[in-house]
Amino acid sequence: MNQTAMPPAIKPETYALIERLIGFDTTSRGSNLGLIEWARDYLKDIGLESRLTYDAAGNKANLFATVEKGNKPGIVLSGHTDVVPVDGQKWSSDPFKASLRGDRIYGRGACDMKSYLAVILAMAPRFAAANLKSPVHFALSYDEEVGCVGARGLLADLARNNIRPAGAVIGEPTSMQPVIAHKGKRSYQCCVSGKEAHSALTPQGVNAIEFAARIISYIRHMAERMQACEPRDYGFDVPFTTLQTGVISGGTAGNIVPRECVFQFEFRYLPGADPDALEREIKDYAERVILPEMHRTDPGTGISFETRAEIPGLNTTEEEELTRLAQALSRNKSASKVAYATEGGLFQQAGIPAIICGPGSIEQAHKPDEYVTLEQVALCESFMERLLEQMCAG
Repeated sequence: MNQTAMPPAIKPETYALIERLIGFDTTSRGSNLGLIEWARDYLKDIGLESRLTYDAAGNKANLFATVEKGNKPGIVLSGHTDVVPVDGQKWSSDPFKASLRGDRIYGRGACDMKSYLAVILAMAPRFAAANLKSPVHFALSYDEEVGCVGARGLLADLARNNIRPAGAVIGEPTSMQPVIAHKGKRSYQCCVSGKEAHSALTPQGVNAIEFAARIISYIRHMAERMQACEPRDYGFDVPFTTLQTGVISGGTAGNIVPRECVFQFEFRYLPGADPDALEREIKDYAERVILPEMHRTDPGTGISFETRAEIPGLNTTEEEELTRLAQALSRNKSASKVAYATEGGLFQQAGIPAIICGPGSIEQAHKPDEYVTLEQVALCESFMERLLEQMCAG
């Protein structure tokens, strides 16, 4: 008779930290200072001082702490503290209270990515006590979910202070499989300013919605062209550059020619693709084709573009030392690629090789009843145990 497999055990301190971290509501629209200041105090209790870098308003902060041992460049264990909203989602339990049901831990951020943060913080006392041959750094950032905002300030601070790690492990959920590349992302907001008129006098107005729709349609044609013609990279589940419009608003009433229409669009581009060329093409179409038609009715109309987020792609090779290290630590010889963006591209752009490897599946991220399995947390603990051994021997 087959017996039901018992879920793998995880360290009590890891589970306690998962509970603690999920308990902080760090939705991107709010502050993460409660979590950051708690983590700073936790690390201080084991003898580690933290560098905090704040946003302009002082409401959010990154944390960077180091176990300063050895004389070689060390490894950064990096993750973001913010989570996506729970608004409108139907949860079976309080999203900001960890709930263990069977072999799953439920809660906002359980997968993306507070379980990873809990594992590295649980390991921090052991790294601090060990005879390391090179440093271990802990990096906790803010506002990754809205464009990897915090990581930029953190990396700028490292550069100013000549802190040059040998590599970074980004703990986004990958089911503990090493990921060596992700697409880059650019997102924009376009505002089309037309001219209001009574709908009975439509020719006297400039319909902002209709002209915005033409730009959106052009973006769609570009997306179809990329899907049909761009050279493929089959390492990605979507092996070509994508473009899409995600949000649109405009108009005030059905019998008024709308004065304004605002929409948001994005591209997610393959490593090696040219996002500047895509941006130029869209702006050129708007300025060369659409704007002159609007100006024939009213020269005071216009079109403006605003860049909302810009995240470079990650493209680590399979031959790099960091890739081989992650494969050895995860006991997995594969190296995959993902479509979602992370701060890994920013680390690489700053001259720090990066790889993505963390517990949980991206399929569970951002959803109601988000969860991580105990098995995934245990695999992450094993990864960090092996890293500790490697850094003491290396």
